[in-house]
Amino acid sequence: MAAADELVTVRDFVRYAVSRFNAAGLAFGHGTTEALDEAAFIVLESLHLPIDDLSPWLDAKLTGEERTRLAGLIDARCETRQPAAYLLGRTYIQGVPFRSDKRAIVPRSFIGELLAAELAGGDPFALVPEPMAITRVLDLCTGSGCLAILAAMIFPNAEVDAVDLSPDALALAAENVAEHEMGDRVRLVEGDLFEALAGEVYDLIITNPPYVDAPAMAALPDEYRHEPSLAFDGGPDGLDIVRRILTEAPKHLSAQGSLICEIGTGKEILEAEYPNLPFLWLDTEDSEGEVFWLSASDFGGGTDVRVMTRMAR
Repeated sequence: MAAADELVTVRDFVRYAVSRFNAAGLAFGHGTTEALDEAAFIVLESLHLPIDDLSPWLDAKLTGEERTRLAGLIDARCETRQPAAYLLGRTYIQGVPFRSDKRAIVPRSFIGELLAAELAGGDPFALVPEPMAITRVLDLCTGSGCLAILAAMIFPNAEVDAVDLSPDALALAAENVAEHEMGDRVRLVEGDLFEALAGEVYDLIITNPPYVDAPAMAALPDEYRHEPSLAFDGGPDGLDIVRRILTEAPKHLSAQGSLICEIGTGKEILEAEYPNLPFLWLDTEDSEGEVFWLSASDFGGGTDVRVMTRMAR
């Protein structure tokens, strides 16, 4: 392999990867947004180095085995168009590592940033001022389980239910739950949204449901077509599942409970369709008007009923 023979340092491989990725016209969006970040992630992760800072390693010389592996990964990224997370079997949300493969979409929810930042505690304007008071959390459409696991880390007194329709996704989620030793805190549930949760009530419902509309589904880049379409397809305008969540969520929220939901680009449609719901839109570094927050009182209630019995873990 010519690249493995001619390239020597980390700097060499990052430069080579950026050139190859740009020439191939790759699409990004699975944790990185440009060729340089993608190249840095592939190089650092494949070398088992911390992924948060490339600079200390730029002039490090690589072994023959390392060069061969890196050249192969760069070739595979260009030729197969698989997301880097699938090629490496690993991705990160807010610095927390998770297993990733074709059983579930590559996790990259804006909710992860919000959970780790101003959402809970610290700031006097935090939406969850007392994280210790959160005792029940639901992660709908959990996929690989990353948001459920992050929620268990951020809300230490909470039991977390993680629901998905796909048994393959739940199998991957189970591996992530085990890796993070969260088996006593995170319960995986197979089902269609709330159907397996009759009578269950939560202080916080987190959901990153399928929300891609029909035109966008037809135009998905090749990288996204390696991921399960079930996790993307939100119907003609992308909001079919979001509407179901808005209909069903109120009876599963405690009196002080709240819902946080990522919807993509459907803000104007939702606001027009639900004029009486005071959506609070939460922006992140890379998004605006794609995540909303609603409290139980915004729906006109919530419930004080606490379910004392739980399904066997």
